[in-house]
Amino acid sequence: MSAIHIVRDYPHPPSKVWRAVTDPELIPQWTATGAGARPEGFATVPGTRFRFVARPKPGWSGVVVCEVLEVREPSLLRYSWQDEGGGEVTEVAYRLAPQAGGTRFTYDHTGFSGAGGFLMARILGSVRTKMLAKGLPAVLDRLD
Repeated sequence: MSAIHIVRDYPHPPSKVWRAVTDPELIPQWTATGAGARPEGFATVPGTRFRFVARPKPGWSGVVVCEVLEVREPSLLRYSWQDEGGGEVTEVAYRLAPQAGGTRFTYDHTGFSGAGGFLMARILGSVRTKMLAKGLPAVLDRLD
């Protein structure tokens, strides 16, 4: 199995980071450094089914279907992730932990299998790293 694991420290309190990663109005601002996904129907309520809609690319509609699996505000958000066209269901988790001077944010995307899953994890990992290194800090700084 392949996975994406990214840990970033932000000089902002967990409540602010939580807002940036869960507010449907703010999410497209930090994901713009990736595929620019916007959530449709998203709420931090377990059982909520929603879609991430991004710019389509050759061979991909740009739509991912998800379901919120677990929420512990402001420390954990877990949701399923599946391409609209089908394929394996993977899982994304955001974990926020307070630390001196801010928040440690851990992003995990797990459940990729086989050679295709390895490739997908590599591609998405690169995009997610950029979003969390550039996009999210810019949104957090603007919220001050």
